[in-house]
Amino acid sequence: MKPLDKKLAIAAYKERKAVAGIYMVRCATSGEAWIGQSPTLDTVQNRIWFALRLGSSPHADLQKAWHEHGADNFTFEIVEQIDDEEAPYFKDDLLKRRLEHWRLKLEATPL
Repeated sequence: MKPLDKKLAIAAYKERKAVAGIYMVRCATSGEAWIGQSPTLDTVQNRIWFALRLGSSPHADLQKAWHEHGADNFTFEIVEQIDDEEAPYFKDDLLKRRLEHWRLKLEATPL
């Protein structure tokens, strides 16, 4: 990659619009589900999968299920996206409320 192309790619990455929201990790074999919130839905799956592959997830029950059932039995789903323009000043509070709503509705373990 040429230096100019690399700089343009980095600049485009920094200027991308991050989408916040609620996500769920589900194990198809056991039926267990874990739910979380993130200000950057586009990167959270890579972070979670990386920690699970290394065996360093802070969520012991999720890590245990990952080892018992294998990576192929897990899916990542975006449950709800929060519009940045709709909630720029109270996004954290809104994410917490929506996380609790979905946790109860889907009977999922919080991440």
